[in-house]
Amino acid sequence: MASLNVGNLGEYLREQRRSAQLTLRQLADAAGVSNPYLSQIERGLRKPSAEILQQLAKALRISAETLYVQAGILDERDRGEAEVRSVILADPSINERQKQVLLQIYESFRKENGLATDDDGKDAGTPSS
Repeated sequence: MASLNVGNLGEYLREQRRSAQLTLRQLADAAGVSNPYLSQIERGLRKPSAEILQQLAKALRISAETLYVQAGILDERDRGEAEVRSVILADPSINERQKQVLLQIYESFRKENGLATDDDGKDAGTPSS
């Protein structure tokens, strides 16, 4: 019943936690999840929701998209686009209007190159000529 990637996710989380020099309990506390639940995730027994993955990523100071890919929630090819968007939105040195303009420019380049997605996240089709 578990997803194919749950074990890989657990191993990846354990490696990230150890790299950050955190105990299981410290990461669980920082992410706002229970110690037994985090242990089950690391052992591949539980599949966390996207929200829990986001909390874990924040506590580990890594990209949530990386965990989404590991969990099979996000396709690897969609990861780059999601990371670009999140970096732009997280940049404190530019205001909200500037962020929106940058995202519009980015999307226009993706459309021009035939890589844009529609609102449902599906491939928008052929490039416009």
